[in-house]
Amino acid sequence: MPGCQFASDNTAGFCPEAWEALAQANTGSMSSYGDDPWTARACGMIRDLFEHDAEIFFVFNGTAANALALAAMCQSYHSILCHEIAHVEADECGAPEFFSNGTKLLLLPGERAKLRPEMIRRAVERRRDIHYPKPRVATVTQATELSTVYSVDELTAIGATCHELGLALHMDGARFANAVASLGVAPRAITWEVGVDVLCLGGTKNGIAVGEAVVFFRKELAAEFAWRCKQAGQLASKMRFLSAPWVGLLENDVWLANARRANAAAARLEAGFRAIPGIEVIGRRDANALFARLPAPIADGLRGRGWRFYDFIGSGGHRFMCSWATTDADVDALLADARAAAGPAA
Repeated sequence: MPGCQFASDNTAGFCPEAWEALAQANTGSMSSYGDDPWTARACGMIRDLFEHDAEIFFVFNGTAANALALAAMCQSYHSILCHEIAHVEADECGAPEFFSNGTKLLLLPGERAKLRPEMIRRAVERRRDIHYPKPRVATVTQATELSTVYSVDELTAIGATCHELGLALHMDGARFANAVASLGVAPRAITWEVGVDVLCLGGTKNGIAVGEAVVFFRKELAAEFAWRCKQAGQLASKMRFLSAPWVGLLENDVWLANARRANAAAARLEAGFRAIPGIEVIGRRDANALFARLPAPIADGLRGRGWRFYDFIGSGGHRFMCSWATTDADVDALLADARAAAGPAA
């Protein structure tokens, strides 16, 4: 029976390189709370990756990373501009508001789950009176919740608009690696070079089991962030077990190979779905998730054969997520079962 590999990229385990680094860190005793050689090495490698002397913190998960990073840039009377289906709005249980003591999320529309400069400007300029929560931060998701990717030009325009209007720019990069793999650019080209002030860099969906990196390209925004992590229960006493897998992920560009593999699996699945009568691929896919409308017999047939995937967007919409561990054989097995469920015409 197939596994649940298309439900989420969270279902995949450690990639071998990250697992090996974790095993190497599990030797002897080391200093606590990040004062250890593995954490220092991981931070250095992230700085090298981005070619920037950033401040870096490791936390347990993406919700904490986003919520604490946004809180570090806001007061409770501020507001955060985000897309109306952004993860920080739809899937974090109010954590940004909670950790910022009530900073309001202002939801903006936008095609393909993307913010646009004109929407950011309109949200800031529509009201400037004291009765309105003052916009302070804009947050973009890269890759987006709809598996689309912001281009360099799109981010350049957003960054310029934000800084002209006095906003900080935060990037939710849970699938940042998939965006880099899709665009074929250096990480710096879609972060600090285009005006991103803080990046929440995802490792969990890229080949490690737990742990995200909060990367402050503007160091002044990181003032007292360590205290925020401690208060929020995000300061790991045995920090090397959060940071060491990053060493395995970053060495020899394993992170990028993992992302390319996931994206390629989604592209293979997309091509297969387009050839099956009755299946409608929704939108444009840039990264490692595919959205499609499946007739009930096909969806039920796949689930009956043990496949797991989410009903994610609208009535009849289904999400199929590929991970670093998704193989061609996995994709082909799913497609074979989809064709069988579709009947003789497929």
